[in-house]
Order: sequence, then C-alpha cells, then structure tokens
Amino acid sequence: MLDLTPMASGDSKLPIQTQRLQIYSKPNSGVSPFWREKYEREAKRYWDVFYKHHKDKFFKDRHYLDKEWGDYFSGGGKKVILEVGCGAGNTIFPVIASYPDAFVYACDFSPRAIELVKMHEDFKESNVHAFVSDLTADDLCKEIAPSSVDIVTMIFMLSAVSPEKMPLVLQNIRKVIKPNGYVLLRDYATGDLAQERFSGKDQKISDNFYVRGDGTRAYYFSNEFLTNLFKENGFDVHKLDVCCKEVENRSKELIMKRRWVQAVFCVSDGSYSSSSKEVEANHLDSDNNIGPATDQNNCDSLTDSVIDMSEGVAADMFGVLPSDEYEIMEISLRGWSFKINLLSKEYQHTCKSTGLMLWESARLMASVLAENPNIVAGKRVLELGCGSGGICSMIASRHADQVVATDGDDSSLDLLAKNVASNIESSLLNKLTTKKLEWGNKDHIESIKELSDRGFDVIIGTDVTYVAEAILPLFATAKELIASSASNKNENVPALILCHIFRRVDEPTLLSAAAQFGFRLVDKWPTRISTEMSQSVIDNWFMDNDVKDDLPSKALNILLFCQE
Repeated sequence: MLDLTPMASGDSKLPIQTQRLQIYSKPNSGVSPFWREKYEREAKRYWDVFYKHHKDKFFKDRHYLDKEWGDYFSGGGKKVILEVGCGAGNTIFPVIASYPDAFVYACDFSPRAIELVKMHEDFKESNVHAFVSDLTADDLCKEIAPSSVDIVTMIFMLSAVSPEKMPLVLQNIRKVIKPNGYVLLRDYATGDLAQERFSGKDQKISDNFYVRGDGTRAYYFSNEFLTNLFKENGFDVHKLDVCCKEVENRSKELIMKRRWVQAVFCVSDGSYSSSSKEVEANHLDSDNNIGPATDQNNCDSLTDSVIDMSEGVAADMFGVLPSDEYEIMEISLRGWSFKINLLSKEYQHTCKSTGLMLWESARLMASVLAENPNIVAGKRVLELGCGSGGICSMIASRHADQVVATDGDDSSLDLLAKNVASNIESSLLNKLTTKKLEWGNKDHIESIKELSDRGFDVIIGTDVTYVAEAILPLFATAKELIASSASNKNENVPALILCHIFRRVDEPTLLSAAAQFGFRLVDKWPTRISTEMSQSVIDNWFMDNDVKDDLPSKALNILLFCQE
C-alpha cells in the first residue's frame, strides 16, 4: 500500500514555461442561449426573490418627483396615475403624500411586490388600486378603463424588460392613457458606470442589455433607441435629457459617473411635431458626451438622494457583492461542524468566482481526511484552489504539521480567512495559512515556497480540473511545490490528490498533462488501476467507515499521483 508520510525533500528546478492563468471562465463571452432563455422565462421569479430579500428597504422613496415633474401632477383637477413596475411603492406613496386627491393604479409582475404595497402603512384602497400584471402579456384594460389615465410613471421599469418586448409594454399603456396624457420616464442611460462594469464580465445578453448577479436584468438606453421606441408605438418626445453626475464614495475612494435618461412623452396625434423634432435634434447627439453643458448644469444641482438608481448595481460598480447575497451553510461531517459563509445559490449562476461556493468534491475529500487523518498526519499540506469554504484545509490542520490553503481569487480568499477564523480552534490557526496563488505565477509560487522551503508532502485539489486552459499550469505549479520523491520507490512518497467530477476535461487529457510534468497516476477511485505501487490505496480510505454511503455525487472521482 502506498503510505503517504513525509519524505526527504528538495526544490524542483524545472522552470515553469506555461502561461499565467487562473481557473475562472474567460470574460466577455456573454450569456449563453440557455441562460438568456431562462432569464426571460423566469424574470418574474427573479424579481419576486429580489423583493423577498429586500422588501421595501432597497430603493429610496422618490420624493424628488414633485420637484422634477410637479407641473404634470398639479392643476386640472384630480389626476389618475398609473405606475407601471411599482415595486414596493417607492414612487406611489411620495406622490400620494404630495397629491392626496390623486388616484393611483399600481402594477408589477412580482406578486411579492404588490403584497408589499398593500402592507404599506399609507396604503388605502380609496386612492390606490394595486394589482399583479405582466405588461408584456396581460391586457391593462382588464383592470383600467381605456383612455382614462392622465399620467403614466415608469421609474427604472422599462430597463428590466427585454428590448424585443418593450413595444408590447408601450402598446398596452397606449390603450389606457388619455389623448392628452403624459408618460414620465427615468431609467438607465448608456455610458453609466454600471454598464461599463458589466462590459468586463460575462453578463451581456445583447446590445446594452445585461443580467445582474441576482438574475434581474437591466437595459441601458440611448436617446435614439428610446425616441424611436416611443415614436413607433404612438408617442412623441415632449422632453428628453441625459443626466450625468459624479458621486464620490469616500470609503472606497471611488468617483462614480452615473448617467440616466429623464424623459416625458405625450400621445402622438399622428403628426411628428416640430417641438418633438427639436427635442430629438438637441439630444440625440448627446449620448456620446458625458454631461453636455445643459445636462451637466441640471444634474449638478441635484442631491445624491436624487440618484436612486438600483443599489443592486453596487456589486457591478464596486466588484463586490452586498452582504445579504451571502448565506451561512451549516455542514456536519465526520464529527466536524462548520458554519461557512458562501454565496447564496440564487447568485451563483452569474458570479464569475467559482470559489464563493462549496463544491461536492470538497465535501467528499473533507470526509476522507476526517476518517483517515494518517493521509496528512505530521505532514506539510498544500490545497490548490480551495475557494472560500476551506473545509479540507481546516480538517487537515488538526493532524498536519503545516497547511497552506490557496486560491487565485481575492474575494474567495477574503471570505476564506473569515471562515477559517470562525470555525477552527485558536490552537490550529498557527498551523493554517491562507495565501494567494495563481497557477503559473512565479511570484506567487516563490511566496509559497518561502512558507515551506522543502516543498509539500501532500497537495490536494478539489474540482480544479474543469477548465482546459488551466490544466498545464496546475501540474506545472504542483511540480514546483511538491516535495522531492524518495530515491527508493519502496519508501513513502509525496502525493498529489485530485478529487473532481469530469466535466470539460476528460481523464486521458488530464493524464497526458500530468505526464508532461513528471506526475504518474498510481491509483484512482472508484475504478482501480493495477500497478506495483497501488495496492488499493484509495480503497483503504473507504474501509471500516461509511463514507461511501453518503457520497454527495456518484460521479465523483479521485486520482492519486506521485512524481516519477
């Protein structure tokens, strides 16, 4: 049987010739057709979950509407207002507070949002009728009399609709608005900082249309697109401005350029008026200018509270996720109990850091180490791509002499450090170090070598083999950091243990890459190989315990390598 105990060691001298790579997906590939269809099909569910989590605390109440559009709300008697995409009521209730005689129809396609509106302390059926409606499919005339609405407000609503379905929304509104009615719109503009942040990620659905980390979507409007959209569906431009404001976040030392479009549309009388043409001429060329003189003057006078664009894009602006997008997962295995902070499942599909979630292979390998402490006892252990969970490294730290848990992603490492500190006893903290390691990065490798100049006796990787471009850097890095093999093959040898589900990289490709860097497969599980060195090494890890009985997935494999 191959016994993994510490061996005399030395430094590997073979230089790494491979390109510096991380194990994350390549950027700018965009959203796949499968996910595009899923986001469209389940748009209502994503927004429902959004309101489940944030309730009415996410958007600021829009008290600025009276200042910006007071002329439209006042005068001419009692106004009938339709708020489409009302959310939790952040527009409705400030308007009612300013104009108590108004009657408001409020609709949203999220049932949970409508529940929040009806639960609001200022909700009264005498002046608010709130109802669930998908304006791309449901006829508004079933709830509202045709040609009866004076004002339609659309505040950061239209951007959540896929551009091909936006005409359906406007056609629906056109049925219920009066011939002299107005549509008041505020929404995201092209060139906004959030859009620029999106451009560096795999979150583009189509031109100017992106998905956020929580599955909700946002479109960024150009003046030309918006003008043509409304014109083609029976509206003329009455006013249209692109606003720009720099917002400073002192704590993060960031200056954010926020851009939004603010517009008023009126029902077209069939002729394209000279005033509309003048508005279009004045503003269609402003999309490529950050804050034209007239727009900049308008927006500089606005307070920060006016910039109420979705705070959910903070993740896209700052490259971080709000705290409520994480959850605590309680894990119990083999006498160990962990409370691990991880990314919530609903955000995992768009998060580009695979390290912010816990993989099934880590669960299996952690169970194996817990039941077989001899694998790491008295040894120097290195974990590659451990992510934020770190449960294998934490279990190894109880019996190993030294454990170094590494990952190439800063967000994962930050969360890993917190999880380690809150889950293992203080006596083990001196033995477990977290460190950044991008495979193939010579500076990172040298930094790891400083922690163990004799190399590592056991190197572990769980689900780190699914990106083809990262396989060669993986084995090259392992070769640099593994302790030297014993001269006598009958003695104990350092080992590289990989546990994974085969995805994009098959076993022959993996073994070929391993061989290029002097690694030889000596055992695998669940199917054994027959060599003079592999006397069911891995099988012994599953003897006299019931680890096999609670495997998280039957597709999991373990490969055991040593150096030639």
